[in-house]
Amino acid sequence: MLRVSVAAVHPLQNRVTPLGDIVAVPARGTFTGNRGIIHDPATRTLLKRRWTTKAWIVCVCEFRGRRRDVMGTQSWTELFFLDEATAFAAGHRPCFYCRRADANAFRAAWEQGNGQRGLRAPEIDAVLHAERLDGRVKRLHPLPLPIEELPDGAMVQAGEESFLIARGRPLRWSFDGYRDVSAPLADAKLITPPSAVRALAAGYRAVLHESANAGMPPP
Repeated sequence: MLRVSVAAVHPLQNRVTPLGDIVAVPARGTFTGNRGIIHDPATRTLLKRRWTTKAWIVCVCEFRGRRRDVMGTQSWTELFFLDEATAFAAGHRPCFYCRRADANAFRAAWEQGNGQRGLRAPEIDAVLHAERLDGRVKRLHPLPLPIEELPDGAMVQAGEESFLIARGRPLRWSFDGYRDVSAPLADAKLITPPSAVRALAAGYRAVLHESANAGMPPP
């Protein structure tokens, strides 16, 4: 959402996987975001809860020159994502404050893809919350289409690995970026909430990490 910095020697537990898990790794990623206040600022460690609001958002890391002391105050817990596709897979959506144009574009595509009109952000959040979780764990969904027909930015899970779909091809996800895969995926499940996938299919273009385009032919 804004420029962030942290003086901690060791990585903080605030990096998010496509499955929505929050872990500690050195890689920062290209987006930040939050799910409410889920940390103790005295120790800069996570509490047991992993969200305090259904508004899971994804923000820019720099906004109007503002700076934050990451996990150092009693304010929203700064989380970090490789890219917007990773944040979508985890169940987040664009912030209406620091990314208003993107948030409005996402809402328009979400409404078109899901056949609804005039929704407010909390109504979209309620749908996403039901789709992203099965109790307290990540909800996986059957593929609505063959992998090669999924829209760019959708993500799937096959075994222990997560994969981005870009131009009909799966790319293996990691905290450092994406890599090509040679073998077809078996028994893949959809990670990205289905309503968000329909927004991608309706034209919203998720911001992908630069490695997603490495070696790819022009569209």
